[in-house]
Amino acid sequence: QVRLVESGGGLVQPGGSLRLSCVPSGRFFSINTMGWYRQAPGKQRELVGSITSEGSTVYADSVKGRFTISRDNAKNTAYLQMNSLKPEDTAVYYCNADVWGPAGEAENYWGQGTQVTVSS
Repeated sequence: QVRLVESGGGLVQPGGSLRLSCVPSGRFFSINTMGWYRQAPGKQRELVGSITSEGSTVYADSVKGRFTISRDNAKNTAYLQMNSLKPEDTAVYYCNADVWGPAGEAENYWGQGTQVTVSS
């Protein structure tokens, strides 16, 4: 069983920045794609962006140029740097990962989420 733990959320003023981290724990062989999703009240969960183990990234149009996803493969940790934050970025942010288990099994995991609130 793998557990993903997000951190770094909080309250920030419009135009501010936050950096989220996603750290996995448990037994696994490797992690392929890691993604960040968000869910605002009354809305469906949406993809913010993702990064493969090779470092290829994709972003939602709404965050392009403002958010940057990176990862430290040695630590199996993913980061979401959020700049120029807007009130509409307010949501619970979730980490997601495609994980290869020690027996070769592939599983997808979600973190518990971290709240990001952008407000003056």
